[in-house]
Parts: sequence; structure tokens; C-alpha cells
Amino acid sequence: MSGALVLSAPLDGWSTDLSEAPDEVFAARMLGDGLAIDPTSDTLLAPCDGEVVQLAPAHHALTLRAAGGCDIVLHVGIDTVALQGAGFMPRTSLNARVRAGEPLLSFDLDLLARRAKSVLTPLLVTSDSPFEISQRTLGRAVRAGEPVLELLPRASASTAGARTPRDPLRREVRVRLAHGIHARPAALIAAALRPLAADVRLRAGEHTGNARSPVTLMGLGVAHGARVELTASGPDAPTALDLLEKILGEDGSRAASAPLVAGVPARAGPRAPGEFTGVVAAPGLALGPLVRLQREEIAVAEHGAGAEEEARALEQARAGVRGRLERAAASGGSAAPAREIASAHLALLEDPELLADARRHIDAGRSAAFAWRSALREAARRLAGLTDPRQRERAEDLLDLETQVLHALQGGGAATPAPALPERAILLARELLPSQLLALEGARVAGIALAGGGATSHVAILAAAMGIPTVVALGPEVLQSPEGAQAVLDAGRGVLETQPAATRVAAVRAEVEARQARREAARQAAQGEARTADGTRILVLANVGSVAEARAAVANGAEGCGLLRTEFLFMERREAPEEAEQTAAYRAIAAAFAGRPVTLRTLDAGGDKPLAYLALPPEENPALGLRGVRTSLAYPELLRTQLRAVLAARAPGLRLLLPMISDVAELRAVRALLQELSPPGAPVLPVGVMVETPAAALLAESLAGEADFLSIGTNDLTQYTLAMDRGHALLAARADALHPAVLSLIARTAAGAHAHRRHAAVCGGLASEPAAAALLVGLGIDELSAVPAAVPAVKDRLRAVSLLECRALAEQALRLGSAGEVRRLLSLPAAAGT
Repeated sequence: MSGALVLSAPLDGWSTDLSEAPDEVFAARMLGDGLAIDPTSDTLLAPCDGEVVQLAPAHHALTLRAAGGCDIVLHVGIDTVALQGAGFMPRTSLNARVRAGEPLLSFDLDLLARRAKSVLTPLLVTSDSPFEISQRTLGRAVRAGEPVLELLPRASASTAGARTPRDPLRREVRVRLAHGIHARPAALIAAALRPLAADVRLRAGEHTGNARSPVTLMGLGVAHGARVELTASGPDAPTALDLLEKILGEDGSRAASAPLVAGVPARAGPRAPGEFTGVVAAPGLALGPLVRLQREEIAVAEHGAGAEEEARALEQARAGVRGRLERAAASGGSAAPAREIASAHLALLEDPELLADARRHIDAGRSAAFAWRSALREAARRLAGLTDPRQRERAEDLLDLETQVLHALQGGGAATPAPALPERAILLARELLPSQLLALEGARVAGIALAGGGATSHVAILAAAMGIPTVVALGPEVLQSPEGAQAVLDAGRGVLETQPAATRVAAVRAEVEARQARREAARQAAQGEARTADGTRILVLANVGSVAEARAAVANGAEGCGLLRTEFLFMERREAPEEAEQTAAYRAIAAAFAGRPVTLRTLDAGGDKPLAYLALPPEENPALGLRGVRTSLAYPELLRTQLRAVLAARAPGLRLLLPMISDVAELRAVRALLQELSPPGAPVLPVGVMVETPAAALLAESLAGEADFLSIGTNDLTQYTLAMDRGHALLAARADALHPAVLSLIARTAAGAHAHRRHAAVCGGLASEPAAAALLVGLGIDELSAVPAAVPAVKDRLRAVSLLECRALAEQALRLGSAGEVRRLLSLPAAAGT
């Protein structure tokens, strides 16, 4: 076993890290370590001399045993076992001796691109191999036969998990896996057994194999419906048999789509002890001690010291809170959700009905604190009785505002004090106030688990912006969980596990660390240009609404700003911003992008974004009334001031984007005004239009004839195309931008733009879903603008696919009949609504 072993590329193509594989078995290295190749050739060659010790019945995968007992798995494509041999032709046979470079199998690359989940081909050294990887070639094109992996003998062969069988337990199981024991379930079994102290054997017919060895399991040739005998001995034998029975007995259709955490299948069916199911508010995975947080109940005196004195005390407290909220709402250093929530609280603080109620209590002899609490709790009770869940969730904002003013009344300042927390804590509470969460922003919070709450609450929005996995609506029983216990919060499935087994804890810890490493690697890689695997250039920009977000976007690798929301300057104020204030803000954000493109969207007001200083008429259906550019043209002085501010900013890379355009006449009207205001000899400012209505998508070619670019707002385009309010409690989950009708309009928009050699962008929410990036590029999109945090993952995804693959994916999606089918095609979870 002395000396190095060199493996050559079995295919022409792009060599990439295994984490790029769209399957957790390979991405998490459950089956083994190595690399993956995105192939451009169609014949798999032997990477070294060896013996073919396993050849899959579907001919999509095989295992070579090289000198020194090193097992090497070659797996063409992802989930290609489902093709049942279609498109594959073996060029070797089981037990054959092969030389490096000899053909092993051929495949129809076009067929795989159309029908397989991915053609990415892993080259793996199995986990139980006596060799480990010392060097690998990644991130570039390779030719078949070129050295890509160098292996060295391990210092000592691992005997972890080996046990002398004593008093073995036996169990017979029928294999319900749709395609029998192939690479995926073999890896799941090995990964599930790895931390257990048990010797486990699986017998199929006359053959018996070590269940810890994926290669051995695959070599047993166990098909769907076969009966196998499991034998286990050792301290963890019962647990091992339970795990294997669950994996082998899993229905194939469900197993294929079930999420995985470090190789352990997601639980289905009845809840395990200490397990609670809720609603995902912010996705992710967390492991840490449970820390119980209770909303502070501030003691207040009922009777006051006189109406005049109490009224003055309340006004002073409100003034302190008002100042803090105004600073937070106007801060360029805060993320957009925090600013928006501060603005919402500011509006509640000035609510005349709340103030009148509080004054009535004060006039009746109550203290300022008692009066304020009484007024807000009565309003919160009214909100809690409404049928709309989103309105009910606003009651938490009133309770938050109550706490802030009471703190100020007692001389403790307006801010909620932050509690001391252990590292990586999972917060457990009945409810959590936005101010409480903001106070924890600098702390290391691993996750949030709430007995109540909803997915559209302000706490949920903040948690998502802060990247904290959050599950809400877990039920009151969860509050009985022991504090300090190690817990798992799986905010992908919406589950809190308060009594996880040691094996589960170890698996989740490994997965959390692996995810963090992948995120950091993606963030570092995101500083480079975004190109597909075959070199097609795609711009990946960011949607921002402050200087802080602009800086975060650049740090995450954004190549500019695809959507600057200017509403932050106009909302929650008594008068419109002056030209000088706007100019300074635009310059500051453009400076943060340092010459990169900055796409400034003109004021998108009206509808669900009213302005206090604009006398917009009441509308029966605001979504179909004065919105976007319609509002600007109806109140041209607002638009004139904004255009003058943009022209005065004179920032390099600045371009204008007009919202809610429905025909060419609106574009011409704004262009005429821009030309009127532009100084003589000034550079021409590029002007694009947002495609947010079916009308604009259908007129894309006409619009592109006069606009400089088109940018698709998928959020509004979805609700107008599907006639579903994306804020409707019952319809939000169905208002999905991946609906084939919406995708057809995106494709039509891109084609219209390209007819006039204009670029087509997507700046709506769909651009922030990394798994949808390849689909959008396949539909013809040239530019994606995502939330800053999503930029690295979007670039990462694009680098793993070729333009040909993107187009094939788009063709498949356009032939489907629902958003759910498209999501399954992309291996995305169902839409969660807003």
C-alpha cells in the first residue's frame, strides 16, 4: 500500500467541488470524497488501473478497485438510476480488469441533459478507502486522461465502528426503495451507521455484506421488493436496526424528495418524543442550547400624580421613543427590514386613536404607564380578533411599542435591554418582539423557536434578514421543554427537536459546519465574475435600499445594483424629500458601488405604499389603481424633483428604471421630461422599464425598441398574471413566480429585449432563489439582481451549469403544468407564501 495513486479525469468537462452536486449524498461527501465533472464528452474512461467490482444494473455507475484496495466510484449524472439504463451503454463487465484510459461506458449526453436531474458526474474515493486525497484539480476545464486527484495511503486504517458480533439481533425487511440499493441509499445507510457502536451485516440471498460499506451494499444487487436479513450486534444494535429498517422501508417517491441532514433521513409520520412541528419563518439549520426568553412584564402603578403631570410624562417618553425610531427609520446603516419596521412603529406611536384612548385613561386619574398599556392592549385585542392572519400578527407591534414607551417612562431608555446569552443559543419563547430581536443583533443567536407567531410577522421578517433560522407556531407545549438542553432546529422542515440522540447531534453539527464552510467558500468565490460553466457571462447584481445594504452587496460579490428602491426616502414622513437630500442619498449609494452599475428605480408609490403628503384618492382596488409610474405622471412635480436629483448626482454607472410600465406612451412621457430637465451637453441617462404586468410582457418587443433595457419584477408580474394577491392569507403560497404562465412571460420578455439587442434582467424575488438561476438564464435572462445575501449562492449555482443545460431546463419547465411541478424539477420546496 506504499506510494501515491493518481486518478485521471474520466471525461472531458469542467472540474468542480462536490458541494456543487444537487444531491446531499454527494455534496455532503456521504459516499466518499473527490470531485465532480460537468461533462462535455460522452464516454466514461477508467481513471486508473483496476478491477470492476460493482456495475449498476442501470449502467449509470460503477466501482473500480485499484491497487492497495482503494475503491473508486464513478457515477454519471445525478438521479440517473431512475432512467433504468436508458441512454447508457456499458463498455466493460463485472470483474473485468481495466487499464487507465479504457472505456467503461458510453452515454447519450443530450438525453441525460433533458431527462436527468443533472449530468454532473462525481468521481469518488469511498469513505472506507485506505487512501486519502492529497491534491485535487478544481475550478477549470479538464481533458479525459489528465491527472485530477492524487491519493496517499492513510497513516493507519480506521477501525472505528468495528465490533465483534455477540448476541446478534436479526430482522427481516422488505426493500421498498424504488430502485433498490443504489448509490444514494447505500451512502445513507453507511452515514447513518457511522456514529453507532454496532457491527451490522446485510444478507441478500446467498450473499452477505458489511452494511458500513457502500460499495459492498451496491454490489449485493438488491432490487425493489427484495427481502433482506439484517444482523446487528453491539451496544447500538437496536438503534442500527431501526435506522436501517426505516431507510430500506422508505417509499421510493417519498425518499427521493425528502430533505436530508448529514445523511439522516428527515422524519416522517408521528412525532418523536421531544419533537415539535411548526411553520418555517426563516430557513436554515441550528444546533445549540435552548434558552427560554419571556416578554418582560413591566410593573406599573395604576393611579397617577395628576392629569397634567402624567400627560407631560407620556409625551416625554413618546418623544424619546420617537427620536430613536426616526433615527432607525432614516439610517443608511440599517438593513431595509429594520428600517421598515421602525417606520411602522413610528406610525403607531403617532396614531391619534391610541393617543386619545391613553389621554382618556389619564384624565380618569390613571398613570401615564397604566394609560399607555391599557390603550395599546385594547387595540392589540381588537387586532388579535381579526380573521386575516397578517393583521393579527400586527398585534405584536403594539405590544412592542408598549414595552418601548414603558421603558422610557421608567427612565430606562427607549431600547429593550439585551439579555446575556450562551454561544449559539436557540431562543425559545411564546412570542418575541421586534425590539427584543434587534437588541440581540450583535449576539450569537443560532435559531429562534416560537410557540406562537406567524411567518409574516415582523419578527419573522427580521430573522430572515439577519439569517437566523426561525420556526413559529410550534404550540404551547414546546414551552415545557427543559432550558439548557441541546436542541436541533431544522427550519427547512419546520421542526424543533428537544431530545435529539447523540448521533443526531453529531450529524447536525457536521452539517452546520459544512454549510458554513460552503457559504464562506461561495462568498470568497463570488468576488469573481459570474459565468456559466461554458463561459457565458451573466451579470449578478443586488437589490438595495440603503448605504449599508450597498456595502454588504459589494462585500458579497455583487457586480452592481440592479434595483435601488428609492421609497426609503419618501415613506413615513410628513413632506416629500427635497432635491438636495435625494441627491446626497443617491451619491452615497453610488459611491458604495464604486463605479459599478446602479439602477435607480423612480418612486414606486400608491397602492400598498401610500404617502401622507400625497392626496391619493381612495380606491376600491389599489393594486389596479395609481401605482408606480402612474402616480409619478399624475403628480409630475414629485417626478421632476426626483429626476433633477438623479441628474445632479452625476454618478458613474447610474441608470433609471421606471416601475409599473404598461405601454410605450408612459416611457415616452418620462423620457420627454428627462430631456427637458437635462442640462445641455449632459450625458444621456440610460432608461429601462420594469416588466411587472402581462401587458408589458406582451409588448416587450415594442418597449425594447425605445427603452435601453428591460427588468422583470417577478413579484407583481406573478400576482397580475395569476390574479392572486400575494398578500392574501389563503392564496399567498399559490402566487408562485415559478408558475409556467409566469415563466412564459419571462421568456417572451427576454426574446423581445434581444430582438433590439437590449439586455433582459430579473430584479424580483425569483432572482434571489439560487436554484432558479439556471432556469432564468435558460429563459434568456442576461442579468440577475438578488438580495445581497443571496449573491454568492446565485453565482455559485451559475458556475455549475452550462448555457445548454440552462436552456434544456427552461424547455422542460415551460412544458409543465403547475408551479409545483417546476419546483420539483428544480428540487425546491413548495412555496411558503409571504
